Amino acid sequence: MNTQSSNILRGLKALSGPFPTWDTQSLPENPTELFLDWMKLAIEMKVKEPHAMTISTVDSDGFPDARVLIIKEAKDDSFYFATGLESQKGQHIQHNPKVALTFYWPELGRQIRIRGIAEDQGLEAGAIDLRRRSTIARAVAMTERQSQPLENQEQLEQSIAMQEEKIHHDPDIVTPNWRLFAVHAQEIEFWQADPDRKHTRYQYILHEGQWTHQQLWP
Repeated sequence: MNTQSSNILRGLKALSGPFPTWDTQSLPENPTELFLDWMKLAIEMKVKEPHAMTISTVDSDGFPDARVLIIKEAKDDSFYFATGLESQKGQHIQHNPKVALTFYWPELGRQIRIRGIAEDQGLEAGAIDLRRRSTIARAVAMTERQSQPLENQEQLEQSIAMQEEKIHHDPDIVTPNWRLFAVHAQEIEFWQADPDRKHTRYQYILHEGQWTHQQLWP
């Protein structure tokens, strides 16, 4: 390709809209309520995988890392996801529980950014979450090899088949390394895009158990 990448990328359209209106005159006191309202609209507008979010962690050397996974629940100012303790994100969180969550719905021109502390909900909560997953998803999780080097595809298929057989013989079987985490939010920002780049941003901050919010410059 002879064309420089900058020309290609700058030629792509962004934030062209139209986007839904956002009534900021009646913002709720609690940001979780606003999060659920926005999520409900994303579902109604048939945004593809609206429950997908990016979780950012920091490793022991101070390098940030990010990946996409699925939120499981949002309640009481906490946002839940599950992973294995042996995974990179699981190891990062054990070293540093401060994380960031990001939702972006381009069809709506909306982004939600959450910063907080991830807390392991314990063995039983992890077991309940794992049993609610599909058989194949449980089997993959129970291989407990996430992010490790893979010699070949056959090795993967054999390992998954072995775990599926275990589940077939014992439907309640789980791995103690699978955990449900709650991210206790300390800051949440809601961002509504504007085609003229005059974006609307409101930031909620938790201080001494109470939420306050303020508008930010675009």
